[in-house]
Formats: sequence, structure tokens, C-alpha cells
Amino acid sequence: MRWMIALILILLAVFHFMKEPEPRPVEETFIGDQVKLLKDAENIEDQYLDAVKKAQQQMEKDLEDDTGG
Repeated sequence: MRWMIALILILLAVFHFMKEPEPRPVEETFIGDQVKLLKDAENIEDQYLDAVKKAQQQMEKDLEDDTGG
């Protein structure tokens, strides 16, 4: 019985002081391809929003020029 308690205590000590493995980057996991596609889509969205903003500014400038404002 004493040996079992000693074994349990030793195992608890070993597990307590073991280092946890470093987590792998998401790009190296099974969803790495999807993450890459998502980042690419975010870049495309940013480009689209910039183009829309420029077009809106141009329309506002044209409207201002037409109305003499």
C-alpha cells in the first residue's frame, strides 16, 4: 500500500513539473489552408473597401464641382 502512495506521489510530481509542449502555429495545422484563404480574402476586402471609398470621394468631389459648392 505504501508503494502505491509513493508511486502516486512520484507521478504527481513528475506531471506537475513537466513542461507543456509549445502550441503549433495555426498555419501548420489541418486548417492552415483555410486560414491562408481567409487572410487573402481579408486583403481583397480591404482593397475593395479602399476602392469604394475612393469612388465615393470622387463622386462627392464631382457633385461639389457641379453644384458650385
